[in-house]
Amino acid sequence: MKKNDTNHQTPFIQDGFWNRYPRISWARTPPKTRPILGHTLVKNKERRNKMQELTHYINGAHVKGTSGRFSNVYNPATGEVQAKVPLASADEMAQAVEIAAAAQVAWGAVNPQRRARVMMKFVDLLNRDMDALAEALSREHGKTLPDAQGDVQRGLEVVEYCIGAPQMLKGDFTDSAGPGIDMYSMRQALGVCAGITPFNFPAMIPMWMFAPAIVCGNAFILKPSERDPSVPLMMAELMEEAGLPKGILQVVNGDKEAVDAILDHEVIQSIGFVGSTPIAEYIYGRGCSNGKRVQCFGGAKNHMIIMPDADMDQAADALIGAGYGAAGERCMAISVAVPVGDETADRLIEKLVPRIEKLKVGPYTSGQDVDYGPVVTAAAKQNILNLVQTGVDQGATLVVDGRDFNLQGYEDGFFVGPHLFDNVTPDMDIYTKEIFGPVLCTVRAGNYEEALGLAMDHEYGNGTAIFTRDGDAARDFANRINVGMVGINVPIPVPLAYHTFGGWKKSVFGDLNQHGPDAFKFYTRTKTVTARWPSGIKQGGEFNFKAMD
Repeated sequence: MKKNDTNHQTPFIQDGFWNRYPRISWARTPPKTRPILGHTLVKNKERRNKMQELTHYINGAHVKGTSGRFSNVYNPATGEVQAKVPLASADEMAQAVEIAAAAQVAWGAVNPQRRARVMMKFVDLLNRDMDALAEALSREHGKTLPDAQGDVQRGLEVVEYCIGAPQMLKGDFTDSAGPGIDMYSMRQALGVCAGITPFNFPAMIPMWMFAPAIVCGNAFILKPSERDPSVPLMMAELMEEAGLPKGILQVVNGDKEAVDAILDHEVIQSIGFVGSTPIAEYIYGRGCSNGKRVQCFGGAKNHMIIMPDADMDQAADALIGAGYGAAGERCMAISVAVPVGDETADRLIEKLVPRIEKLKVGPYTSGQDVDYGPVVTAAAKQNILNLVQTGVDQGATLVVDGRDFNLQGYEDGFFVGPHLFDNVTPDMDIYTKEIFGPVLCTVRAGNYEEALGLAMDHEYGNGTAIFTRDGDAARDFANRINVGMVGINVPIPVPLAYHTFGGWKKSVFGDLNQHGPDAFKFYTRTKTVTARWPSGIKQGGEFNFKAMD
């Protein structure tokens, strides 16, 4: 591999609005004039080198943990522990829920327009502090700064959608449904809701959950990933600066004990989760058995079919961005390339290899031309390398081998070189399992039907794509594929905020998607009222169910 090539910047996704957000430039307040955000914003280089003890955020204040248990927060680029985060006990979680429930009563009575104004102000504050949020995110997750800004931006877009809450929360009304009878329905808040969010999008996924929940009139308990908890804490501060009352957004850090406390607490009415499928199944099963409304989003193995007529340069560029961007730590990453026909496969591999070899891997501090950074933990790195070795052992062809990648000066960091496999078969572990790293597997298909069958037969159904110039093939693919999000010449088909996000099969548990109109359905319940105002005094009672005339 060419480790020292600094002149190449791979475009993560070509020719499309869906991924321009990392490059958006916002007019922001100069850093020296901005308010420092509580405990979570590193103030200077000296403080950055000190061990931080992070907190929970409860009732409008940073609160130290009392359980005595902590988890290390690493800098993935250096492998150093930079902070420790408290892991809440069940009692700490119960206290946060009690405060949230008390605060929710008044918040739920605030009219939707005023709640939407909080979201409007929150958008302004996110834009103002975009750089600070992105830097904190990159420091704990390892993403490049443009990718971290994109993380914040795609969450911000859902907040923008939530500004339309007055329209989304309107009920229905039927005048004169019967003699003197009117009928109307209303959408009412659930009460206290909770979200359990993953490490790979520490800004976006929390906003996908708490913004619609809160604008609907609920209080929200956020349990972020303990691997990168600073940005959720910062966002809680910004929400209150935007005018959110204390106690409505509580950030409680924790591990399985905190998760189980959420699942079992009788006051919590709904739970959202994003993570691996085994944990999604666990949360969905236990949450539903406790009578809660639950939506869980699990693993993925996203296929991209490349037809013989596809623009091979466009397809190769798309695979580079979709397969290796964010070090492959995306639930919508393309991890399986399916070229149709050996000639197509050979042409694709020929295009991919030089692009992969020119990828620049490094820390976010190295500048804007870094293509991707480290993975989040040493354990994640080892799991990726183990699966790569399994792929070799099971007979796949390792065309680009990144196992010996080493970044000078960052030898203890969690960097993984890019890998490209060819001749992968559906029985191999690297095909069946979610690798969640910079590893692209090529499965050769003899024809279109075989390629379609590969994606349809896989247990996961989060996202998929087809690259072709044939409109008939594209239309057939979109109609027949049993996957929730489909791209046509678009490698990462993440819907915008006013549509909904969700997969099929074992990638999702629950019947409603994230954000868009489904979010307002998930975070409210419908009440229907039948009203009759009789004129004059009526005598006698009716003892049968009378049809309305």
